[in-house]
Amino acid sequence: MLLAGGQGSRLGVLTHERAKPAVAYGGKYRIIDFPLSNCAHSGIDAVGVLTQYQPLELNTYIGNGSPWDLDSLTGGAFVLPPYVKGKSGKWYSGTADAIYQNKYFIEQFDPDYLVVLSGDHIYKMNYDWLIGEHRAKGADATIAVIPVPMEEASRFGIMITDKDMRIKQFEEKPERPKSNLASMGVYAFTWPVLRAYLDADAANEKSSNDFGKDIIPAMLKGKERLFAYEYSGYWKDVGTIRSLWEANMELLQDYPPLNLYDDPWRILSRNPNEPPHYVDAGAVITNSMISEGCHIYGTVINSILSSGVTVAKNAVVRDSIIMTESEIGEGSIVDMSIIDEEVKVGKGCRIGDYAGASHKIAVIGKKAVIEDGGSVAANEQVGVSETVPAAAAGSAAAACAVSKAGRSAAAAAKTVAAKKTAAGKASGAAAKTSAAKKRGAGMGKEA
Repeated sequence: MLLAGGQGSRLGVLTHERAKPAVAYGGKYRIIDFPLSNCAHSGIDAVGVLTQYQPLELNTYIGNGSPWDLDSLTGGAFVLPPYVKGKSGKWYSGTADAIYQNKYFIEQFDPDYLVVLSGDHIYKMNYDWLIGEHRAKGADATIAVIPVPMEEASRFGIMITDKDMRIKQFEEKPERPKSNLASMGVYAFTWPVLRAYLDADAANEKSSNDFGKDIIPAMLKGKERLFAYEYSGYWKDVGTIRSLWEANMELLQDYPPLNLYDDPWRILSRNPNEPPHYVDAGAVITNSMISEGCHIYGTVINSILSSGVTVAKNAVVRDSIIMTESEIGEGSIVDMSIIDEEVKVGKGCRIGDYAGASHKIAVIGKKAVIEDGGSVAANEQVGVSETVPAAAAGSAAAACAVSKAGRSAAAAAKTVAAKKTAAGKASGAAAKTSAAKKRGAGMGKEA
């Protein structure tokens, strides 16, 4: 059961019209691709996707589950929004309530075990290993945990365990944590045991109907067998603008901590049927990921472009994420920004932290329009379908200055690219040989 109804309000305009799990990542993925791909590779062929907030885009994206091989006759991917039962119905009031409201869906599969997942984290995990440990220890609940720095532990649900990893105490976002084993929001339950606790929780009017706040403490109080499963691979909660930007930029490192080139554990996704990307003779691309259907005439440096993006002549995109079908106009500079889908940036515009001093991120919402000469400052957000007007009268010189700066940056990038090309020819063969190793540490313990 995949909990995918989160609003993700800290992502600002990026989640104004979509649930957090539907947010784009890495040029060709969405966040929900990771738990869905993990299910497919782990041999889990029946997945209930629980949606609530702004579900349309997510529902459309998941479809019948075929990209993740979840379209079988005996299983499949099932989208499960809240619904009216008889004369009553209500929204999911918490993570536990979401599972409780769908217990009849679960019981049609007559399962021994139930895996409950968050739909908004980026990681690779073999859930079959999780279930294997759960079964071997005769556990009633097994919670995946990851060590975090002690100074960050107060942000998470923290597990205190004995030497056998049996959970003795659970603290929800403690001020003074006693451990650094943080819950990943990945659970394996023995279903008959969990069902009894869900029934009792639903009957408690004072409960917040949450796994971390209610179900796990109740199971500990009831002396059930709860164990922690320690995970050592890459895991990222991309719940903020900064963390989303950082997670994307990490893919451009020489040794990215998340390996997207791992053939046995490919991240599966629903992709548009686009032609190959086109790079003009005068274009410059440095240390970037360019998806299919893009048209690059200007300069792209240390950036990630989704499908169908156009970067016009003399435009510069640097340290940025540009999502599907967006257009960057001639002479515009986009620096340290996240630009959502179908955004139109006019000519001579200035977006983000061009001076490089604030290290803050500009965000442009879906289908927004930045008219010629318009500007969006670092740390500013432009709403969905909002229009930023053209520069005021007399600002043509400023627009020309931006365009000139863009051409200067392009020329500098070409010089750097030429030097890198010359230096790279000598080591090209060696680089190709070691490419698989260079592209990441893979799954850590899960390899």
